[in-house]
Amino acid sequence: MTLRLRLAAGTALATLMISAPAQAQDNAALQRQIDELKAQVQALTAALAANKGTQPAAAAPAPAVDAAAPPVALAAAPAAPAAVPVSADAPKSKAWYEKLSLRGYTQMRYNGFLSGDDTAPTGESRLRSPHDSSISDRGGFSLRRARLVLQGDVSDRVSLYLQSDFASAVNNQAGTERREGFVQLRDAYADVFLDKGKNWRVRFGQSKVPFGWENMQSSSNRLTLDRSDAINSAVPSERDLGIVGYYTPTSVQQIWDRLGHDGQKLFGNYGAFGVGVFNGQGTNRTEQNRGLMKVAFATWPFELDGLGGAFEGQVLEIGGSAMMNDVQPELRSGGVSTIAYDDDRVGLHAILYPQPFGIQAEWNWGKGPEYDVASQSIETKNLSGGYVQMMYRLPTETIGALMPYGRWQHYRGGWKAGTNAPRLETDEFELGVEWQPWKALEFTFAYARMKRAEADERRTGRAEGNLIRTQVQWNY
Repeated sequence: MTLRLRLAAGTALATLMISAPAQAQDNAALQRQIDELKAQVQALTAALAANKGTQPAAAAPAPAVDAAAPPVALAAAPAAPAAVPVSADAPKSKAWYEKLSLRGYTQMRYNGFLSGDDTAPTGESRLRSPHDSSISDRGGFSLRRARLVLQGDVSDRVSLYLQSDFASAVNNQAGTERREGFVQLRDAYADVFLDKGKNWRVRFGQSKVPFGWENMQSSSNRLTLDRSDAINSAVPSERDLGIVGYYTPTSVQQIWDRLGHDGQKLFGNYGAFGVGVFNGQGTNRTEQNRGLMKVAFATWPFELDGLGGAFEGQVLEIGGSAMMNDVQPELRSGGVSTIAYDDDRVGLHAILYPQPFGIQAEWNWGKGPEYDVASQSIETKNLSGGYVQMMYRLPTETIGALMPYGRWQHYRGGWKAGTNAPRLETDEFELGVEWQPWKALEFTFAYARMKRAEADERRTGRAEGNLIRTQVQWNY
């Protein structure tokens, strides 16, 4: 009803405007038109007031018209613009490059000999580690890692990950001096998610091979200074080029999310189950045969709250991995072996996350290439080894998080990443503590008692020694 009355008023105004002649009118005619318009306005106002249930306000008296004044033409007031509904702008989707993040970390080390075989005569082993070239008679500071990571979701179903290390080293042409600070590609892969919940994904490119729990754990997140010889000998440098599929049930991901929020050191962005194929020759090495490395991995966390109050919040994770491969090691005489050696293993792992006390252990068995001193050639031989580690987690509000640990490791077998696949015989005990005053800064101090065969088939026996090892890591 209100809309109709308003339309009627508008029609009356328009009629009056149209009926006004363009030429001058006499005052009597103009006054008559004003009186008629006034009567219509009063009638419409009364109708509107009645429709709203209110009394109409008294109409203001019409201004008197001066008879001597010249006639004035009525001008129509400009119509108010129609109200346009304002709709909320649809959120603008981000460009792919706006979805990427840049992060990284750097590790600087210093190793000091307390005693031991830092030097040895020609042909005898010196105390050295394939994981840390700065363990030597020369000492000094070293950059263990300088990593930079570019990652992000470029769409709802595709995520990318690119990591380089700016602290790699190469030898000069004479092979006697290391040159530091070279850039090396570490990871370059894309994850394709097969479902909206992102439980299933396929990874294409160079990435970590899913063998061994510690091998997949990032060095920035690992408690000990180095990975164990036994587990890392399966995939030195941890990576290769290939395709791998991962599956993570929602229930498992929820447990890992809770552990991560609590500050636990997890093993990374990998599934509860993984199956993949890779070249098998190693990181940044050209494949030498048509065979592919086949790997499978499984791990499962169990919440132990049901065992009683002493186990409240505790999580035990157990699993295993297996690999089948053919590898051709680099030869001392130059080039790569023309023979492909069997490189097959199985491994088991178990982790009781420290809340506050924890235990972590891994062991693997198999066979692989190993230099035989008697025959002066590489042969396929048995291998075995692993580690047992205990740790205690002490988060504090005043000085940050402290995590003391102790680890014993043992390994007997070949080191396929070394020239001529030398045999390693490792027995080592490490006692240390990690201190994280802030998330951006970590310090590690450790004492190590080592007994090792040098990863050089030209040197025999085992070297022993006691070392103080230190590391500072800054995250960004």
